[in-house]
Amino acid sequence: MKEYERKQLLERVEREGATVGADIPETIEVQGEEVDLREFVFEIKRRETVPAGERDRVDQAKKNLRRERLQRKQRLEDGEISRAEGEELVTAIVGIDRALNALESLGPTDIEGEAQAKEAADRKRWMSFLKQALGREDAGKRGRL
Repeated sequence: MKEYERKQLLERVEREGATVGADIPETIEVQGEEVDLREFVFEIKRRETVPAGERDRVDQAKKNLRRERLQRKQRLEDGEISRAEGEELVTAIVGIDRALNALESLGPTDIEGEAQAKEAADRKRWMSFLKQALGREDAGKRGRL
């Protein structure tokens, strides 16, 4: 493959809207293991939230996909490949990006825990406001100059 062709392919991978209209690959080989990527992503996306037990699985999948994407991109940048192999790599990389985008956009895993944390933060802000409004926060500081 000629250098300008390689640059064109790399530009397609890095383009802002590269994943628009791209399909998530049906299957993909990640770390030497065949993965049903499309089925996995759709299975996870069907749920409104990801249970805590599944979150680890999703995080590991994202990590593996990022690693696989990097390896394929490096092969595209440096490898002795044909134009056709380069096109296949671009298609795979863009598909991986599409899957990663879908997995990254998942909602929070623990809605109840998140609501409790927000409520606790609201209470803390309210108490701080009341102390300040009632003059109790500065009471200990007034005599010390």
